[in-house]
Amino acid sequence: MGSFYNLLFRFRYGTIAGMRDTREELKASQKKVTLLVFLQSYNDNMPASLPRASVALLEKFKAEHLTLFKQDDLWSLDLHRKKLIDWLPRNVVAR
Repeated sequence: MGSFYNLLFRFRYGTIAGMRDTREELKASQKKVTLLVFLQSYNDNMPASLPRASVALLEKFKAEHLTLFKQDDLWSLDLHRKKLIDWLPRNVVAR
């Protein structure tokens, strides 16, 4: 029975490897970064079927969503990625 309680304790307090990874991913997605770092991370982690972002598109997005940048000029995956995913297809010029 001791191993059950040990597992329960580890699960509750996040010492199981999977939970630790999830917490680290959450911290990374909430970290505020510059436009260029956000751009690189965004494009590197999006499926090929989605449109790519560019500096010009991110600047346009920022101009249209000033309320997302009230405190500073920094970007975070947590705050901006989903909104950019929704916004980008309507604003990419077809080649």
